[in-house]
Parts: sequence; C-alpha cells; structure tokens
Amino acid sequence: MSHPDLPALTDATIGSFLAEADVPVAVDVWAEWCPPCGPMARTLAELQPEFAGRLVITALNADENPETARAHGIMSLPTLLIFQNGVVTQRLVGARPKSVLRPLLTSALTPYANV
Repeated sequence: MSHPDLPALTDATIGSFLAEADVPVAVDVWAEWCPPCGPMARTLAELQPEFAGRLVITALNADENPETARAHGIMSLPTLLIFQNGVVTQRLVGARPKSVLRPLLTSALTPYANV
C-alpha cells in the first residue's frame, strides 16, 4: 500500500518542511500493515483540494521513519498530527470519516484567518 496523492515526509525532511511551511501542516502517520490507514489516506487525499493553499496534508510512514514517530509518541495508527508554526496543536488517533476530518482540518485554519 502506498499513500495516495499526499506528499511524503521522512525523518530527514519533516523538520525543514515544518519550518518552511507558512500554513498549517497535517501529517498522516501510517504504516503498510495498518488496515484502517488505507481508508484514512484516501479520505485525506479527497479532502486535500478543499484546503489547497490554506493547509498542507502530508504523510509519514511510521515504520520507515521511527525517529519522528517516537518523538511524537505515536502509539496507534493512523495518527493525524496538525502542526502550526512547527508545533503540534491537534492530534487525532484512529481512522475517521470526512464528517470528522473536515471540521478538524478547518479548525486548524483559525489562527491564520486574520494573517
């Protein structure tokens, strides 16, 4: 399984990606062996166009990038981390439908509404 249509981050690239991001970043932490990770990835890929230019949705394979997963205390997959200015501001554990993900991602935009 690969992560559909989402930019892939790694242990080596996540720090600079977050530092350079001028919008919130959602990181879907997933693994090949995780059954609910596929549907979650597809749902996030479907939502991505709605947030273009306002929020970036990315993916990170926990098995291939254990340092980042460990640094953020990832214990279950999938886990969605929302970063603002390089800091985790929200965390969602487990696969969720669009009806839950859309409001969560939208709420991440609030601090940037008046920028």
